[in-house]
Amino acid sequence: MALSSITRALGRSPLTAELLTKLNQQRCLKLTGAARLPKGLVSSALAQARSHSLLVVTATLEEAGRWSAQLEAMGWQTVNFYPTSEASPYEPFDPEAEITWGQLQVLADLIRSEEREERSEASSDPSPLTPHPSLAIIATERALQPHLPPVEVLQSYCLTLQKGMELSLGAFGDELARLGYERVALVETEGQWSRRGDIVDVFPVASELPVRLELFGDELDQIREFDPATQRSLDRTEQLVITPTSFAPIIQTALTSEKAEVVKSYLSSQDQELFEQGQFLEGSRRFLGLAFDHPASLLDYLPENTLIAIDEPEQCEAHGDRWFEHVEEHWGEVAADEADGSPDLSVSSVTHPLPKVHRSFAESLAEVGQFDCLHLSELAEEISTIQNPKSKIQNPPPSSPINLSSRPVPTIPHQFARLAETLREERDRRFAVWLVSAQPSRSVALLQEHDCPAQFVPNPRDFLAIDKLQTQHTPVAVKYSGLAELEGFVLPTFRLVVVTDREFLGNTR
Repeated sequence: MALSSITRALGRSPLTAELLTKLNQQRCLKLTGAARLPKGLVSSALAQARSHSLLVVTATLEEAGRWSAQLEAMGWQTVNFYPTSEASPYEPFDPEAEITWGQLQVLADLIRSEEREERSEASSDPSPLTPHPSLAIIATERALQPHLPPVEVLQSYCLTLQKGMELSLGAFGDELARLGYERVALVETEGQWSRRGDIVDVFPVASELPVRLELFGDELDQIREFDPATQRSLDRTEQLVITPTSFAPIIQTALTSEKAEVVKSYLSSQDQELFEQGQFLEGSRRFLGLAFDHPASLLDYLPENTLIAIDEPEQCEAHGDRWFEHVEEHWGEVAADEADGSPDLSVSSVTHPLPKVHRSFAESLAEVGQFDCLHLSELAEEISTIQNPKSKIQNPPPSSPINLSSRPVPTIPHQFARLAETLREERDRRFAVWLVSAQPSRSVALLQEHDCPAQFVPNPRDFLAIDKLQTQHTPVAVKYSGLAELEGFVLPTFRLVVVTDREFLGNTR
């Protein structure tokens, strides 16, 4: 949470109010001239100022990981990384279990948030005890593809458990089996459950830790996390969402008898036998389009009050369209293989081709239009997709880009006198100066040795102390011990300067 105070300061800026007004009018803004850290701070400030959730869309998993690390320090109660696969959705194998479980974890959080919001709206108490949590999600542009069951279908396969509810252990065991959970003597890994009298242990694939359900008669008395290595109970929780172990149970159950015959045409004789026995098949997600007329993307699961930030849209488009071309070719190969033995049969004449569950980035971006949206670009020269004849992006509508004019702090590591002089100059221009450091006391001491008074605030949420220091135009130091690679910057449009350990000592963290 080290950067939460900076996010709050940005949220109180007159420029933020102006940007929110434009966002209300245009639904999409193009913000340029900012590196990753100021992009994250501004996006977070805009979303949090409106009590919105935030979805950041990046071109690659590597960049998504960098965003995830920095957003964890920006005041969000929950930051979720949504994993995606580079493989074709028509492959005869499923993505790695960790990818599916990671997706289900994010979807479970979204479902839980929606249920909490519905309870709040139904309550007569205008100030519910459990407000809608502050949620940020980071994903690649692949999350915009239709790769999920419809929301209402997945919800019907999710078990929501609450302390105090009635629970029939017999029916609960049957439901866990339907969701793909394996009954074992001792729960050790995801997808397992066990029962000892009135105590049930289950390891939901959408949770970091297994949970222990303690019943008193038919009442769920306690829900506790526990350590699978020691089996010792840990923290209590009031609510739990148990998802299926994969999407296979959902997809295969949704197949009608007619569609099941189509599925068999794509299976080996051995897999056909397993399918007829009702067993869950490897590669069931390729039949998503057969099971559902309108598969969903991550967008369909988001709350309406979500701000979507597209990081470097042209890079997202280039990366997404390369994937699209590969998948389009693979889909044609799969359709042709279905007509094996008929060399004169064209792909368009295949009797039962798999419905397409892929689309271009421009088509995905059009679906983003139902939300408020930011297009973020580091270089002002690459701001407008309309000026790029190779771009197929038609959304958002033309609008004037807003150049945030971010620039690096002009210093050399270990040149403390020069750094102090730079910060004094920015302070005299009435810029708010922030020091983000793993050793804030040392950073403050180094500046004070060179006639630049600063103050370390141990609690980054001590807003009264921070506001007082900023009123006095005193640089504020906060402690950061996260893993993100931070680089300082000057953001003149917000009259803000952030200095990190990179500028002090050459450290990247």
